[in-house]
Amino acid sequence: MKKPIIAVIPLWDDEKNSIWMLPGYMDGISKASGVPVILPLHSSAEDVVEAFETCDGLLMTGGHDVSPMLYREGIKDACGTLCTVRDLIESALYEKALETGKPVLGICRGIQIINVLQGGNLYQDLPTEFGSHVEHHMKPPYTNTAHDVNIEQDSPLYEMFHVKHLGVNSCHHQGIKQLGDNLEAMARAEDGLIEAVRHTNQKYVWAFQ
Repeated sequence: MKKPIIAVIPLWDDEKNSIWMLPGYMDGISKASGVPVILPLHSSAEDVVEAFETCDGLLMTGGHDVSPMLYREGIKDACGTLCTVRDLIESALYEKALETGKPVLGICRGIQIINVLQGGNLYQDLPTEFGSHVEHHMKPPYTNTAHDVNIEQDSPLYEMFHVKHLGVNSCHHQGIKQLGDNLEAMARAEDGLIEAVRHTNQKYVWAFQ
């Protein structure tokens, strides 16, 4: 049986001017009987989308902050480093994935840009804009639990875990402010911040903070 080929969005190293990848992303796909393939960043969006046509799914990884210009806001002082080429290429890949019905999984930055591409917006910096007793930007080791999330009982996520509350790690300074169109929250942190979503009109477009 042919293993599914999963396209992976690479991370970008500003200092070295190069792409890189955390092995955990690749190992997770391999353990799930998939074949991970890292896509390029410094090709045209059209070429990257063409390469994606040979793949069966898309993993949108963590990394730089999503540009506020994508959700029609100015860049605030507390906003982190941006990566314009990632914004451009991920936008094209996500559109192609929806068009072809290919599954998409977003993690960290992944949930944020999916929300933006669905018409939502973000807190550019949680400590200065949201304010919370919940620790969303934990220190290593990242295998520890930072806080709990409350899982919506009518969601597919609840059907998967069969628990109302789940401890998670957490390392992000941005988060969903206004939920995008056709997205449904599947889990929220104790302070109400959305931590998991799904696309209601697609077979599988899920994302986690």
